[in-house]
Amino acid sequence: MLAVRNLEVVYNDVILVLRGVSLDVPEGQIVALLGANGAGKTTLLRAVSGLLDLHDGEVTKGSVTMDGKPIHEANPTAIVSLGIKQVLEGRRIFAELTVDENLRIGGHTSPKNIKQNLDRVYGLFPALRGRERATAGYLSGGEQQMLAMGRALMSNPRLLLLDEPSLGLAPLLVGQIKDLIVEINKQGTTVLLVEQNATMALSIAQHGYVLENGKVVMDKPADELLADSDIQEFYLGLGAEGAAKSFREVKHYKRRKRWLS
Repeated sequence: MLAVRNLEVVYNDVILVLRGVSLDVPEGQIVALLGANGAGKTTLLRAVSGLLDLHDGEVTKGSVTMDGKPIHEANPTAIVSLGIKQVLEGRRIFAELTVDENLRIGGHTSPKNIKQNLDRVYGLFPALRGRERATAGYLSGGEQQMLAMGRALMSNPRLLLLDEPSLGLAPLLVGQIKDLIVEINKQGTTVLLVEQNATMALSIAQHGYVLENGKVVMDKPADELLADSDIQEFYLGLGAEGAAKSFREVKHYKRRKRWLS
């Protein structure tokens, strides 16, 4: 389905952010992309969705293909027409519009299916049902995340790009978002999930990639990554015996990246 090969991305003609990244997102799967802030996760999503130009970025080497067709030079409208939709970090809803208006904007590319897609979204996100006329900016953080995901689903995407969907949410809401991602996938939507919450992401993904300083440094089935001692130490804050470590201790990984040795 989606294939990224040896991708390099530069911002402002001088800042090299992605350094030869390759990954695959097979149809029907959930693939997790892990990494700390600044690792290049959001840049990779922008390269897939065609949003690099808005941030003075460009692909200088490599390719992004969807079903074997190059898309890294396509504009966002053409990419959306291929069935790729992105939910941006921070939700980015239209705060002054109603829930219903936000969702209808998401469905503008498939106007004939608006009613059907609204029914689907309200079925997936019952917290939004009955609040169609509510101003989106007054929703809770979890409800706003659901609205952002629902808006993306209004065009029946084949591939959903999720950028930090659990960011800033309470643990209970993180669990709800996790279950919703699984259900969306079961209904036929492939998911590329960018997350710092490694436990959440790897518990539902089939495969995972770890991005550090613009490079993929580890790539395994999700259950193997979850059991990997380096992942446990560097991303879950656990030592070899499973004991939680202090933040100061965890930060030492920058000097000891065993997977780069």
